[in-house]
Amino acid sequence: MAGMTSLEAVRRKIKSLQDQADTAEERAERLQRERDTERKLRETAEADVASLNRRIQLVEEELDRAQERLATALQKLEEAEKAADESERGMKVIENRALKDEEKMELQEIQLKEAKHIAEEADRKYEEVARKLVIIEGDLERAEERAELSESRCRQLDEQLRIMDQTLKTLIASEDKVLLPFWALSLSSATGLQFFS
Repeated sequence: MAGMTSLEAVRRKIKSLQDQADTAEERAERLQRERDTERKLRETAEADVASLNRRIQLVEEELDRAQERLATALQKLEEAEKAADESERGMKVIENRALKDEEKMELQEIQLKEAKHIAEEADRKYEEVARKLVIIEGDLERAEERAELSESRCRQLDEQLRIMDQTLKTLIASEDKVLLPFWALSLSSATGLQFFS
């Protein structure tokens, strides 16, 4: 009778350990899925960072071209202003070429207006590109923060998975220790030999 009670207690203990092991396995699988999800999110964030880096590179190249256009426009503006100055001096020095100089001056004024327009347009594009660069840099910073957060979450999940693995191994070892006396009792009953004093 006492053997049956002990056997029933062992069975209940085994059932309890099996339930704990099943729960631990389910939690480990859930944590594994969460870790996979976090890893995918991290990979997506890293891809976003790479994409933003490429966009920044393109914007920087566009900014360089805008600066080159601005420098060219400023050079043309300076050249046009110098030419206008020379024309004005020439009008004072050579009055007999006044008409021709006047036509030349009008042409240079047109060129000056065009050069100013080009310079203003280049300056506007430069400011627009600079604004885009600031926005993209902000996007990059936020994407890097998301990537760091995903990596931190992944590390936490890895640690939880490691702890669950250790807990599962401990539960399995405990189950083996509980079953050993039960097997010894069964062998004693079957063979008449006593394994424990």
